[in-house]
Amino acid sequence: MMNWEQLLSLKRQGDKGKRLRIEQDDTRLGFEVDYDRIIFSSAFRSLQDKTQVIPLSKTDFVHTRLTHSLEVSVVGRSIGRLVGKKIIEKYPHLQEIHGYQANDFGAIVAAASLAHDIGNPPFGHSGEKAIGEYFSIGKGQKYKEQLTDKEWQDLIDFEGNANGFSVLTSSRPGIEGSIRLTYAVLGAFMKYPKESLPKKPTSNIADKKYGFFQTDKEFFKEVADELGLIPNKSGNDVGYERHPLAYLVEAADDICYTIIDFEDGINLGLVSEDYALEYLIKLVKDTIDANKYQTLTTKEDRISYLRALAIGNLINDAVRIFIENEEAILKGEFTYALTDKSKYKAQIDDIIELSVKNIYQSREVIEKELSGYQMINNLLDKFITAYNNNYEGKATNYDKLLLKILPEKYHIEKESLYERLLHICHFISMLTDGNAVLFNQIIASNNS
Repeated sequence: MMNWEQLLSLKRQGDKGKRLRIEQDDTRLGFEVDYDRIIFSSAFRSLQDKTQVIPLSKTDFVHTRLTHSLEVSVVGRSIGRLVGKKIIEKYPHLQEIHGYQANDFGAIVAAASLAHDIGNPPFGHSGEKAIGEYFSIGKGQKYKEQLTDKEWQDLIDFEGNANGFSVLTSSRPGIEGSIRLTYAVLGAFMKYPKESLPKKPTSNIADKKYGFFQTDKEFFKEVADELGLIPNKSGNDVGYERHPLAYLVEAADDICYTIIDFEDGINLGLVSEDYALEYLIKLVKDTIDANKYQTLTTKEDRISYLRALAIGNLINDAVRIFIENEEAILKGEFTYALTDKSKYKAQIDDIIELSVKNIYQSREVIEKELSGYQMINNLLDKFITAYNNNYEGKATNYDKLLLKILPEKYHIEKESLYERLLHICHFISMLTDGNAVLFNQIIASNNS
C-alpha cells in the first residue's frame, strides 16, 4: 500500500539529502517553485502557438494549448485542495508531524496539470500520429531492424505524455535534469506509468498509453521507487500503479476539455446554442440560479455562466469519487479514470460525442490536420536524413545547411540510432504550429 508521506516527496533530481516539508519556507514552497519553473520554461511558452481544437486558428477566443493548460491547472488546484483537506483530516499526522498542508496537494496537482501537455507535438493528436506513422508506414520503416522492440514501439506509437516526461527531466550539457521538479509533481504528472511495451496489457486506465521513452527508463524507475509506487509488471517490463494525484490531474484535464472545448464549439457556431443549453443544463440543474440566468442577455455570458457551474459540479464530483475510493487508490486497485465513475457520466459522454461530431471532425479541423500531417512527415524525413548522414560522415551540402537551422540546443552528438531518431522527433515535437509551417516553407522553397 502506498503512503502519503512518501507520495508527497519534495526530493529533486540530483539531491543528496532529504527535503523535509517541515523545513520548507512557506513563501516559496517546493511545489510552488515547480509551478514557476514550468511557467518560465521555453517548452511551456511554445504552447501559446499550439492548437487545442482548431489548428492555426485566427479567431482570438479559441483556446490554445497554453490557455487550456492554465485552465487545467486552476481546476487541478481546486480539486487538489479539496482532496488535501479531506486527506489531512483523515491522516492528521501528515500535518502535525510532517508539516503538510491541504494547499500542498493543490500546489502539486496545479504544477503537474500545468505541464500535462508540455510534450505534445504541433497540430494536436494528429501530430503524434504523424510522427508514429512516419516510422510504421512511412520512410522511417527502414530503421526497424536496427532497434529493439521497445525502442521501435516508442517511435511508431510516439506519445506526448512520454515526451513530456522527457522535456521535464532530460539532462543537457551543463543542465542536469532539465527543470528539476519535485518527485511528487513528476509522480502526479505520470498518467501512464509504464513503458511502451507491452501495449495495453490490461484495461486499467494506467495501462492505456505509456509514460516514458527507453532513454528515460532509469530515471523514471528512480522517481517511482522514491515515491513508493507499486510495481505492476513482471520480468523485464517496467510499469507501476499510478500516483494517486495523477487521477486528479487527469480529472482536471477531462473536465476542462469536455466543457471548454464544447464552449469553443458553441462560440465558433459549430454547435447551436439551443442544442448546447440542453446538454449543459443537465450538468447544472442542481446549482443553477434561474433568476440570475434570466438576466444574462448575450449568448457568450449565458454559456460562460453554465460553463462555470458545470466545472464546479464536476470538480465536487471528482473529489467525492476520489475520497470514496482513496484506500483502493493507495493499494493500486482503482483501475478507472475518476470521470468514468461520475454521476454525470452520461452527460459527459453526450457532450464529448457531440463535440467529436461537430467540432473535432468539422471540415476546418480536418483540413488543418491534413496539412499538419504532411508537414510533420516532411520535416522528420529531411532532418533525420541530414542528422544521420552527418553522424555517418556522409552529409551532403544540403544536409549541412539544413542542420545549421536546427536550434543550437539540438546540436548534440547522439551515439545510438534510437537516440538520434528520438532526438529529431523531440525537436519536431517542440515546434509550435507556426514554426512547423515556417520550417516547411523554408525546406519547400529550397527544394523547388
